[in-house]
Order: sequence, then C-alpha cells, then structure tokens
Amino acid sequence: MENRSPRCSIVIRSYNEEEDIGRLLTGVLEQTVDELEIILVDSGSTDATVAIASHFPVHILNIVPEEFSFGHSLNVGCAAATGEFIVISSAHVYPVYKDWLEKLLEPFSDPQVALVYGRQRGNQHTKFSEHQIFASWFPSKSIPRQSHPFCNNANAAIRQMLWEEHPYNETLPALEDLDWATWAMDNGYHISYASEAEIIHVHNEAPGDVFNRYRREAMGMNRLRLHEKFHWWDFLRLYLSNVISDCWYATKESNIAKEFWGILWFRLMQFWGTYRGYAMAGPLTSQLRRTFYYPRLRTFSAESNKRSKDPIDYSLDPTRHERGS
Repeated sequence: MENRSPRCSIVIRSYNEEEDIGRLLTGVLEQTVDELEIILVDSGSTDATVAIASHFPVHILNIVPEEFSFGHSLNVGCAAATGEFIVISSAHVYPVYKDWLEKLLEPFSDPQVALVYGRQRGNQHTKFSEHQIFASWFPSKSIPRQSHPFCNNANAAIRQMLWEEHPYNETLPALEDLDWATWAMDNGYHISYASEAEIIHVHNEAPGDVFNRYRREAMGMNRLRLHEKFHWWDFLRLYLSNVISDCWYATKESNIAKEFWGILWFRLMQFWGTYRGYAMAGPLTSQLRRTFYYPRLRTFSAESNKRSKDPIDYSLDPTRHERGS
C-alpha cells in the first residue's frame, strides 16, 4: 500500500497542559480534514499532559526545559512534520467548528500566501479586557492579503517548504511568529487572516502571569523593532485609554460592577509588563503599535459572528478517539 504524505501536520507546543490537551486533541480528530498528522512537542511537563496525549494518535517529542524557546520548540516539531502545510497550535486552545482546519488551509489556494492565522476568542474564564483584545486583534471579517505582518501562532498555518527555507528564530523570547511573517512579507509573500478558522484560547492567568506574558512579548518586539521605544507616557496613555474603553464596553453590556477591578489590574499588568520589557531590552512601527495596543471600536452585533454550522460537542466521551479506536 502506498504511503501518502498528510495534507497538513499539526504542531502543538505543551508544558503542563493536562486541563486542556485532551479537549484540543478531541477537536482535532473531529475535523473534516482527515489527512493529517499530530505532533506534540512537550517541554518537560510534570503533570498528566503526556499521559493524556498518549491515548490519541499523536507523535510525542520531548525537549528539556533548559532548551526551550518558542522558536526552538516549533523548529523541533516542524522538522518532524511531513505535511505540505504546518498548522501551529497552543495546547490550551480548542477548535469551535469541525471545519477549523479546512478554513485555516483554504487561503493557501493563493500560491503567494505564506502564512494564515485564524480567529481567537475567549471562554467563561477569560478576563473582560482580554475579550476586548481578542475582539480587536481577530475581527469577524477575513483579510485575504493583509498589509502588515501581525499574526499569532496559537492558531496559524505555514507552508512547510518555506519553513525549510527559513526556520523560526530560536533566540527570541517571544513573537517568533511576527518575525517569521515579517521575513515572508519581505520576500514577496502574503499573510492571510481567516476569521472562520475559529478557536477558543484559554487564559486563566493571575496578575503576575499577565505581567510576565506581556513583558516577554515586549522584549521580543524590542528585538524586532529597534528604532522605536515604549516610554513612560506610552504606558500611562495606553493604560488610561484602554481602561476607559473597557469600562465603556462593560457599561454597555451591564457588567461594569462585576468587571471593573479585573479591568484595572489586567490593563495595569499588560502595559506595565510591556514597559518593563522594553526597559529591560531597549526599543515598533506605528501600524503594529496600533494593532497590538490601541483599543478599537467593535460591533455589538453577535449575529454577525455566528455560523450556520453546529459547534463541536465537547461533552461527548473523548475516549472514542483513543489510539486504535
């Protein structure tokens, strides 16, 4: 029997993701695209992540925590991938619909598209301000060829042959996705946003975790965009403008009493982390600055975001997808 290469390889980065990994793998195996392989790159999990993943048809690779960087873990997974396209996913996300992969791969019909990233939204644990970030970064309308390199590797896909030409930067503390997309655009390729390739991104972080995440991303941005800095007045202006914006939306949604404290601390940790990250490393184009940080008006219409398809039912028994079943 002839061995056929899968259409796509899914590379998942994980570290202590026992709460979410089973749901993600269940959602992957519900997809309409069945010519795929799943590769899990684990960075030394001490919980049940690897044990849970081993019940699914997954190729598990291990790296030691001391070797971890986002770029390195991706390169390890991509080197093992045999698909024409490499789908990149965080371990704490899960697809909403069964055509997630189909919609994520659709823009590659344009041979000049190097990278596609999909929509992200939160769940019941997501902080109100992060819901606003998701709504701003990932709108309901797709963009076949966008004008800037913004993307996010929690839900993205690239051409395998282009990764072979240009692997991920392993020295960056974060934003290896933005770095790769910048390289692709500099070489004449395009970045596409697919709004119907939708996932839930689970973040249930304490204030210190939010601070560390944005500090790390600011350190990465500083490495990529040396000609601009993030000053004290940037911190103050962006903190105040985003708090005011979030409070306005929370008031419109009759949630201000419940969400007010969370808005204050989340935005403080976001922009204080950003400020400290720049201060630790040193200096973003104005367009990327607006994309990452500035609040944007969004629609209140939930109907425009709904699809006629039924979402994946995660209440079903996940063991139906175990190896050999």
